[in-house]
Amino acid sequence: MTDQQHCDIAIVGAGAVGLAAALALAAAGRQVALFGQASAPRDGRTVALLDGSWRLLEALGLTETLDTVAAPLAVMRMVDDTGSLFRQPPVEFKAAELGLPAFGWNIENAVLVEAMAAKAAAEPRIRMIPQAVTQITAGADSVRLAGDGFTPVAARLVVGADGRKSRVREAAGITTRDWSYPQVALTAILSHRREHRDASTEFHTRSGPCTLVPMPGRRSSLVWLVEPAEAERIAGLDDSAFARVVERRTHSILGALTVAGPRGRVPMSGLSVDRFAGGRMALIGEAAHVFPPIGAQGLNLGLRDVAALRDAVAGTDDPGEVEALSAYDRSRQADVRLRTGAVDALNRTLLTDLLTADLMRGAGLLALSRIAPLRRLVMRQGLAGGTAAG
Repeated sequence: MTDQQHCDIAIVGAGAVGLAAALALAAAGRQVALFGQASAPRDGRTVALLDGSWRLLEALGLTETLDTVAAPLAVMRMVDDTGSLFRQPPVEFKAAELGLPAFGWNIENAVLVEAMAAKAAAEPRIRMIPQAVTQITAGADSVRLAGDGFTPVAARLVVGADGRKSRVREAAGITTRDWSYPQVALTAILSHRREHRDASTEFHTRSGPCTLVPMPGRRSSLVWLVEPAEAERIAGLDDSAFARVVERRTHSILGALTVAGPRGRVPMSGLSVDRFAGGRMALIGEAAHVFPPIGAQGLNLGLRDVAALRDAVAGTDDPGEVEALSAYDRSRQADVRLRTGAVDALNRTLLTDLLTADLMRGAGLLALSRIAPLRRLVMRQGLAGGTAAG
């Protein structure tokens, strides 16, 4: 019996991004070891998979299963509810303006992970190892992963999909910058009296965005950023009182609300890295970037990491070679920093009552509502970085 096993690529972290990486790299012919429990908490969180992400999942053979449990996002509406002197009328982004049936599809995070895990379990090139990696030892030709309950694995490339407290990132010596926001995200699944008409509505409030995102039927998911003390108070309400508070906050746009699924709360923070790879290790998802859930960018950015990594190692005998990982790092620098900065700036302008910030935000919303070419440009940028195979 050998003291270790070998594979092309090992992925640490079996959430949605880690599973997507395993499936994409296996589809490209790599032998993959995937570490971690492939599950997600049922806490009311959903993910809006934008068009490029949906096409990636389609290429991986997942969308036929997901079609029945996802809702299209045909309209994305932004409402200034800050009480600002420069309050502007609502702005609507319509996928039809870009010739698309939808910007993307909204699905419960736990349901998405379950579907991806089932697909990975059926893929012969993927070895799923549910145990945690506790030791990472980098060598010249491979990286050794060890832990309780499995034979150590030596991989030519290790991918860190293990979240904001990433062991892979620490082992690679990649430095981070992290920060926190005076906000907690309240999440829930709600049913409602009125049809959502495949429209997502984001109310910009002084504590942050409050967003209702369509789900199949007369249901929507809630992501509401509020101050920690207020979050504690609202989270302590029973379901009926909670639904009434949300209905008032969203101006009864969907009529009477009822809690129809799990609720959760998540403290808001941010994280960025100085580089995305090094020493036969690469970072994807929240191991590489964390920011508030604004503009449906979080998981979609992680799936763009997956596509970029897949493309960077394509055609290489050694997926951990310096040239491949340097190409991956270059490909992620501008995209990740631009989107992290944009989300951070928008969130911080909502948290301030400075007149200049209100004026700038109001002028921006007014321009988007009045200037169709600018609106279409912003929509295309939001969907940019398509992640489809090929």
